[in-house]
Amino acid sequence: MRQSKLFIKTRKEAPADEVSKNAILLTRAGFIHKEMAGVYTFLPLGLKVLNNIENIIRYHMDEIGRELLMSALSPMEKWQNTGRLETVDVLMKTSGANEVSKVKSTNEYILNSTHEEIITPIVAEYIRSYKELPVSFYQIQTKFRNEARAKSGLLRGREFRMKDLYSFHKDEEDMKKYYEEAKKVYMNVFNDLGIGDDTYITLASGGDFTKEYSHEFQTLTETGEDTIYLDRKNNIAYNKEVVNEETEKKLGVKFNDMEQVNASEVGNIFPLNIKFSEALNYTYANDKDEQLPVYMGCYGMGPSRIMGVIVEKFADEKGLVWPESIAPYSLHLISLAKSDETKKKAEEIYEKLLSFGVEVLFDDRDESAGAKFADSDLIGIPMRVVVSDKSLSAGGVEIKERVAEKSEIVGVEEFLKEWSTGGSCACC
Repeated sequence: MRQSKLFIKTRKEAPADEVSKNAILLTRAGFIHKEMAGVYTFLPLGLKVLNNIENIIRYHMDEIGRELLMSALSPMEKWQNTGRLETVDVLMKTSGANEVSKVKSTNEYILNSTHEEIITPIVAEYIRSYKELPVSFYQIQTKFRNEARAKSGLLRGREFRMKDLYSFHKDEEDMKKYYEEAKKVYMNVFNDLGIGDDTYITLASGGDFTKEYSHEFQTLTETGEDTIYLDRKNNIAYNKEVVNEETEKKLGVKFNDMEQVNASEVGNIFPLNIKFSEALNYTYANDKDEQLPVYMGCYGMGPSRIMGVIVEKFADEKGLVWPESIAPYSLHLISLAKSDETKKKAEEIYEKLLSFGVEVLFDDRDESAGAKFADSDLIGIPMRVVVSDKSLSAGGVEIKERVAEKSEIVGVEEFLKEWSTGGSCACC
């Protein structure tokens, strides 16, 4: 993609109405645009990163579930049936915005913040025998929540992207078996996203979903809004909210022996058991034709939130630093050509990379070297490749990894050969 043709507008100054690192840098780099507190438009660069995150999530969720897409709106009766209409403190509704609209309909609808009320009746309609269980379904969808303090950029939004998966089982044993498998798959997701080494399965409260413990996936970040007690020896952590004498006795742990660290939640899973199947009268027939309640689990992960957490974790004083797996482009090719010959060579390299299937952002703008380098650091693509009269006279192109201090001159043919299969360059 030619940078002159892509809608990228970088800023030198931080937006006055943002306080979080992720919102400031993503806005300055032209990845997002703020509409109001907790609501952002994803601009072309931001959407590419978000799509890359969601594609990694989707790849792994396909191992344990089947994708569908549920309605964002639901009738209020569904939430009344589970008793959650008056208890979920982030629940939002929508109705006609003006009198002209209300002439057509005065109905009010729930903007779903989660989808247990939707998915359970759907599955109940089709799955009624023990022979058909277990089943699991997931979606990646925009969700809405009435957050009181939406001041953390993508970390706490009123409109945000979520992957939510729901599993249905004949008994608690089968549900727990699937639940443990989901933990492993989640960690595979975080490994592929580049944050697995610093992400820990964390015991947390069950919230509105269950009286039992739930499990969060917490990524260590200096700016993390959560405090977790980390047991590195056993590779598990505990959210501060469950750190008390009761938990110590129940689990046989000593919180005083653990390390207190800041972290940000990137996923959360819950053993729902029969909470929703009972509320919505969902039973199945066992091998004796007895009607028994279906056991359920739910498994959440926020792609847009993950994007914000990754910024908080890896960004430096120069700007964004994207892991290779989710970067908007693999290479940032920068032309500093002064002569027609060098301009031609830069164009040839760009076209070659495209023919190899390499995702490359080509800075062909008429800007100074300083402006191009500053934008490149701010945008945070993993590798910068400079084509200039100086680099060609020195033997090739100048390559620098985003987090490296020094650059290296590599021959053009050698460089292109390394990328000819669409892979990354091993030159430096």
